[in-house]
Amino acid sequence: MNGTWMVITALVAFVVTAVSGVWLVPYLRKLKYGQTILDIGPSWHKKKQGTPTMGGIMFVLGITVAVAVGYFYMIGGSAELSPNHSSMTVRLLCGMGMALTFGLIGFFDDYIKVVRRQNLGLTARQKLFMQLATATVYIAVMHLWGGLSTIVDIPFWGQLNLGGFYYPFAILIIITGTVNAVNLTDGVDGLAASVTFVAAVAFMVIASMLRLWVMGLLATALAAGCIGFLVWNFHPAKVFMGDTGSLFLGGVLVALAFGMGLPIFLVPIGIIYIIEAASVMIQVAYFKATGGKRIFKMTPIHHHYEMSGYSETKIVALFSFITAVGSAFAIAAVARL
Repeated sequence: MNGTWMVITALVAFVVTAVSGVWLVPYLRKLKYGQTILDIGPSWHKKKQGTPTMGGIMFVLGITVAVAVGYFYMIGGSAELSPNHSSMTVRLLCGMGMALTFGLIGFFDDYIKVVRRQNLGLTARQKLFMQLATATVYIAVMHLWGGLSTIVDIPFWGQLNLGGFYYPFAILIIITGTVNAVNLTDGVDGLAASVTFVAAVAFMVIASMLRLWVMGLLATALAAGCIGFLVWNFHPAKVFMGDTGSLFLGGVLVALAFGMGLPIFLVPIGIIYIIEAASVMIQVAYFKATGGKRIFKMTPIHHHYEMSGYSETKIVALFSFITAVGSAFAIAAVARL
């Protein structure tokens, strides 16, 4: 397989994302699209007050352009296309449409926040309705034209046909287990982008193992886009991705997992996202059950580590390592399929 398309895709995603920050970051700062830091957060986060948000626009643009360029180079060159190339193309288009829609929902949320100068944005009901509609349309289109199967591969166990239960299960995985979980992970400089980079590399390896080159193209663009964004987002961050970026990243991860027919593999690869979301749910449930007691110092759990004395860079390194371990588990499981 000629890997030139992969190099081109990676370069385009990285360059467009990183270079767009040269004009976007000052522009957002000029518009005063800065993040408002909640009083209930760690006190030292107050120094981040006013840091531009909505920076996710950078990699939304970079990844989208890279996928378009890489795809047309792939089909126009000497790439060895897989027998199910048409189905994979449908899955790519559906996945990108879904991810961009999630990014748009995040953009609306960010825009309301920065205009009102407070961390409110869309109401929980509004956001859930739009996310539910997006996930439902994605699954419906994938079912009709993308060759979606109700049979799921469970790592080191085998296959399970969920039948009609697959569809509510898929929507739950998309909204709660991935998209909103990635959003919760975005709370420390460079964390969401670093963890997602590791996850993207895992999907690159899996796509190569299964010869799903179109999905490999998307994974390559995601990995390079995350690196391009880290140029601006690594501690101390010059810009935050906002919901615009985190919801889009979650959408791309969903597109990769479902596009490869491996939704369950989001569990080991996205283990950090799940831990982040679970920490919030456990904290809330325990707080209500005990009349105000807490298990963690603060959630999502990266704030617990912050308040326990971990630096932001150490948290990023630790969580990225855990993602790498989960990803290695997933890759080993794919090797046995």
